[in-house]
Amino acid sequence: MQIVGLIVIILITLIILIDVVPLLKDWVSRIHIGRYSDKHLWNLSITNTGKTWLNKTPKIKVTDNTRLIIIDILKRNYTKNEIQQWQEAALLLGLTEYLKNNDDENVQKEITKFLNSKFDYNGQWLNKPQHVEGAILAYAVMKLDFIDRDKYRNALDYTWELIKEHIGEDGTVGYRKSMQSYRYVDTIGFICPFLVAYGVRYKKEECIDLAAKQIKTYEEYGMLEKLYIPSHAYSLEDKAPLGLYGWGRGLGWYAIGLIDSWGELPINHKYKKVLEESVKKFSIAAISFQQENGSWNWTVTRKESRPDSSTTATLGWFMLNAAKIEGISKECLDSTEKALSYLMKVTRRSGSVDFSQGDTKDIGVYSMLFNILPFAQGFCIRMMNSYKSSKIV
Repeated sequence: MQIVGLIVIILITLIILIDVVPLLKDWVSRIHIGRYSDKHLWNLSITNTGKTWLNKTPKIKVTDNTRLIIIDILKRNYTKNEIQQWQEAALLLGLTEYLKNNDDENVQKEITKFLNSKFDYNGQWLNKPQHVEGAILAYAVMKLDFIDRDKYRNALDYTWELIKEHIGEDGTVGYRKSMQSYRYVDTIGFICPFLVAYGVRYKKEECIDLAAKQIKTYEEYGMLEKLYIPSHAYSLEDKAPLGLYGWGRGLGWYAIGLIDSWGELPINHKYKKVLEESVKKFSIAAISFQQENGSWNWTVTRKESRPDSSTTATLGWFMLNAAKIEGISKECLDSTEKALSYLMKVTRRSGSVDFSQGDTKDIGVYSMLFNILPFAQGFCIRMMNSYKSSKIV
């Protein structure tokens, strides 16, 4: 009986530690948070963290549970591969931007190691994505300059076929095959940059047509007309908006889908000016919701809601690229600099950018946990390195 009692005590202690250790670790990590004042040092710190995370990406929780986490782990509901794909993609995009102006063999080795863990000898996925989130990771691979990107043509072709399998009766792409009655704003960020980059590289105009259709159709049915901010989703049947108008990361998904698609298009392409008008319109709308401290809140329309680093990082990236457009350049650059200033203030000593909203549970059901998020880390790295190379600093 003593042995049984000892085993029970040990198990209870382990369960408590699984809950308590992460909370204690966060508390300790936030001591002296936001002490960065030099952009160069901040960039080195966040990039080094991104390099470390690429092959050991922190797991993003599915639920908001902070007690009895062991139950989620045992039910295999602690994290999901689909969530990890867009975390890894953002880190890869950030490190790719860093390499444009830094000949860093260590970062290249980490990226090569990452690619070898994801693709086989023939350039096909080792574990083929089943959902459209995989497209943003495929896009990140296409942005790498130091590799033979055509080596991964099999994986890229598979990703295009996967997207086609998700096209619904309206001619746009669904978030899931099982959710074809809805269109999510997330999907714009997941697929559109890949579709344009893949379409341009391999001369598949139908891919570019689909990306443009996905964006423009969402603007028609998923945007709040006067304020020009997206709802979380809309219903195909009656075009009713679903979830929040002004969900911060929803703005971020729309922003990166739009700005990267616009950036991938050749200057004389038929959709270049079409998407440029959308960029202009959205930049004005998004700037109007930026807070005085440079952040965007998780609900951008409410000043009382918490700032969200993932929203701020993605919208900051959008503004930096939108600044290339005549007529909105100054306002967008000012917005970018404010965003960078805020993000420096919420970076831990370790170089981890803090206070990003956790994973969304369902349409209209949002996480109330704010912590590190590799997705936000990646876009901070991407924005800061692009900012440096733009000769603004």
